[in-house]
Amino acid sequence: MTTLTSVAVMVGLALSLSACTLPYIPGLTSGPPTAGSTVRDSNGRVVGSAVFLQQGDGVRILLDLKGVEPGIKAVHIHAVGRCDAPTFESAGPHFNPKKAEHGAENPRGPHAGDLPNITVEANGLGHLEVTNSRVTLNAGADSLLDAGGTSIVVHEGPDDMRTDPAGNSGRRIACGVIERAG
Repeated sequence: MTTLTSVAVMVGLALSLSACTLPYIPGLTSGPPTAGSTVRDSNGRVVGSAVFLQQGDGVRILLDLKGVEPGIKAVHIHAVGRCDAPTFESAGPHFNPKKAEHGAENPRGPHAGDLPNITVEANGLGHLEVTNSRVTLNAGADSLLDAGGTSIVVHEGPDDMRTDPAGNSGRRIACGVIERAG
């Protein structure tokens, strides 16, 4: 065994015994968990996609919409990995493992699945980037990838960020199941 290999094995062993992980090194270590979602409207038409990237103690979420009616729309992560059209009620309530109330402006909130509103421009395009520190792609109670799965849901109107249980955001107009990438 070469000296470099010996050092790498010792560092890896030491880190595994101390519950630490190696940083992502392309070609040497596994990358952080990732997930994705194809977002469809009530007619089954693809109207967007979302990418979920584990970054430290949070998940970076990138959502792109196309062909959606312009305006400000609520976006939430829901507790069930099902998107049965046309109402998407199968996605269940907001993802809320800590049993909080809805909304960032609610003193007893927010739900883990509460996200900022997305603005869909006149051309039907919308883009949202946010890091959510209340969820993870790793195993655990706050995981978006547990046995029942989760979904990302777009509502017809804006979220008021305080009214329980869903911010008066209106009906669900698009939904996508969140699935582990790779």
